[in-house]
Amino acid sequence: MRIGLDVGGTKIEALALDEQGHVRLRRRVSTPRGDYDATIRTIADLAGNFMHELREPCTIGVGIPGAISPASGLVKNANSVWLNGKPLQQDLERLIGQPLRVSNDANCFALSEATDGAGAGASLVFGVIVGTGTGGGIVAHRRVIDGPHRIAGEWGHNPLPWPEQDEWPGPACYCGRTGCIETFLSGPGLAGSYQLRTAKLVDAEEVVRRAEQNEPAAVEVMASYEHRMARALASLINLLDPDVIVLGGGLSNVDRLYANVPRLWTPFVFSDRVETPLVKAAHGDASGARGAAWLW
Repeated sequence: MRIGLDVGGTKIEALALDEQGHVRLRRRVSTPRGDYDATIRTIADLAGNFMHELREPCTIGVGIPGAISPASGLVKNANSVWLNGKPLQQDLERLIGQPLRVSNDANCFALSEATDGAGAGASLVFGVIVGTGTGGGIVAHRRVIDGPHRIAGEWGHNPLPWPEQDEWPGPACYCGRTGCIETFLSGPGLAGSYQLRTAKLVDAEEVVRRAEQNEPAAVEVMASYEHRMARALASLINLLDPDVIVLGGGLSNVDRLYANVPRLWTPFVFSDRVETPLVKAAHGDASGARGAAWLW
């Protein structure tokens, strides 16, 4: 039995998969934001409760919004900043009492979709999370590509490609730079673009709803969002030429992206034709936890 836990900024999801990939248990709790000790206790309690209920040996994988530094063993690059600089894997192994595998949440998402989701059967899958942040994961032949620094796929902290006049230097990012792809394509990035255009503060879901109702400002903001996503993904196609790109996260539920973004990325791709599919995640918000389970 495989247990997977997806540690997000607002929720922690746990599930258990059998050998056929069927979900035996699934549970979701709120993340203790800003409290490292409470976060690791919550993760350990979920895993312990699952093992008690299943009453059989289990492997455990954990997806986090960052990475474990191979140099220090500490969490780095997490937008859940209270995890940064902490020995999360060591602490969890001590609390749970067995070895774990820990990977970036976008890697887990991509692995889930490459194993038995929207990218099943593809040789090279790029998984994109567009939600609270903007992450990416690369899976080749059903194996996560981490890289020696554990940053492979971190497209969200590259600058937005082919910037237009009003896009540079761009918004400030928590990483300390400006103009990162994440600052434009995340949910807060979309909301920020709308606020800049209208001086009204609403969330990304409301921006999408207003665009569907043909509010002029929201329509313009969504058109800019699609063009930015198209340029950002075109740069990835030029670099990786994946068999498929799978979208996850809250903004992956915006259906218009799947027709409009591929139409817009063609001029930026260095090829005579572009047939890369852009598809929605098959497992929805369960993909992070499923991929963590598949780390074993």
